[in-house]
Amino acid sequence: MNHPDYNSPSELKTFLEQNGMAMQKRFGQNFMVNPSARSKIACCLDLHAGERLWEVGPGLGCMTEEFLSRGASVTAFEIDRGFVSALHRFFSQQEQDGSLFIAEGDVLRLWKDEIRMHGQPSKIAGNLPYNIAATFIADTITENVLFDRCVFTVQKEVAQRMAARPGSAGYSAFSVLCQYGYTVKTGISLGPGSFWPRPAVVSQAVIMEKKDRDSSPCSSRRFAHLVHTLFSARRKTVLNNMKPLLSGETQPEAVLEKCGIKTNERAENISVETFVLLDSVLSETAKTDRLS
Repeated sequence: MNHPDYNSPSELKTFLEQNGMAMQKRFGQNFMVNPSARSKIACCLDLHAGERLWEVGPGLGCMTEEFLSRGASVTAFEIDRGFVSALHRFFSQQEQDGSLFIAEGDVLRLWKDEIRMHGQPSKIAGNLPYNIAATFIADTITENVLFDRCVFTVQKEVAQRMAARPGSAGYSAFSVLCQYGYTVKTGISLGPGSFWPRPAVVSQAVIMEKKDRDSSPCSSRRFAHLVHTLFSARRKTVLNNMKPLLSGETQPEAVLEKCGIKTNERAENISVETFVLLDSVLSETAKTDRLS
């Protein structure tokens, strides 16, 4: 079955009406009707023939088609049953030849099982609402699951937050976690006219390339706990926020001095690499306390 013209809001609207389907606001659904934007986003992934890719929220498959045309082997996570049915019809040949697998359900619930069953892909992409993007990225990094490259389209403010630098208004625990696992860069901005239905916000692509953390002493789960703890009360200094993380007779001032952090510093001014150093010092201090 041929799909509707992905560049035509009227054709997409007609298709949905004829098939008794509707856009679900709770899923943050919008179709990207800008073919140039689709091509640029796919280019950011630098896909190679046969390379495995996860796509989150394919909808009716406009980006899926783009990825498949570049030779990728795609696993598409789709929560909307109506869209799943349409994808099966549009891409039956690709499913038969094994270049496309449609995972029906919530990616937040499915991704671990998918890795257990089929292994981890090298790349991932998706047009994501903030809550899904933040939860998925945080969960995968905390579980030490890092992709070689991620390209997500998110609300522009979210993209800016993911790439924010220390001392800026958008720098947060989420910024630190993203930049702990990845080098984060912002890509093309997409106005409301690039989508149908038109969203009320501007979107932006964000490109994330995996950092080499093999030599890092950090436990990703422990690191995430440290970061969230230090950002838990933004008005408080790191000195005050880190006290629950200390054991024994450890003096927080001594730990901060080893890391070159001032006692009156706040978390939003600390670089990712200094957070990594702080995690390492706290880990060594805890080991010493256990042996004493």
